[in-house]
Amino acid sequence: MMKKSIISWIVIMFLPCTLALAQMTSAGNFVVGSSFGLSSAQSNIKHSDGIGDSEGEGPTSMQFNISPKVGYFIVDNFALGIGMDYTFSEVEEPNQNRTKDTDLLFGPFARLYLPIGDDMAVFLEGNFGFGTSSDIMNIDGQTQNISTNIFAVGAGPGLTIFSSDAVGISASFKYNFARSDFDTEIGGVKRQTVTKTNQFDLSVGIQVYFTAIKSAGGSNNRFFE
Repeated sequence: MMKKSIISWIVIMFLPCTLALAQMTSAGNFVVGSSFGLSSAQSNIKHSDGIGDSEGEGPTSMQFNISPKVGYFIVDNFALGIGMDYTFSEVEEPNQNRTKDTDLLFGPFARLYLPIGDDMAVFLEGNFGFGTSSDIMNIDGQTQNISTNIFAVGAGPGLTIFSSDAVGISASFKYNFARSDFDTEIGGVKRQTVTKTNQFDLSVGIQVYFTAIKSAGGSNNRFFE
């Protein structure tokens, strides 16, 4: 009798998580959430010319990123949606010159969930982004505001931990490729610049899963009613 009671107690404890995972990523549900990222970097530069070596400070940088998105599960465990990606970065050179960059992108994303436990799932996500960037740059001693067109694509894996309240906490590691181009005119000379960037980033996020009338986990939260 005692053994059966223990087994029943374990089943009761884990069943809500199992149901939550199945319900939250089922076809017809929505997911709304956002991911956040913050990073900083400092570099040193060393020059060797065959006579001697010189070493000095390189640029330092700081970057903040927030990416809200909304998706719809077209089939179980597979969601399509649209997201926004806002990134602010600042780079400071040793000579005190600073470059500030603000990127705003919009585009579609796709996410495939692969359950690995009662309340966890690995996911694979890919996204495209189109938008503009506003830069404040110091060129030949002159401060210029430059508007840039950007195309970006990213992909990578992640892990989500679900709760029975239809909330997921996730961490993801992604590779991002971006191409940007802008035109400048300095001293009457026009110049076109094309930049291609390869970047890896780690971010954390939170998502809420719901149907049209209630949370996907069956919560009594009035926000979903």
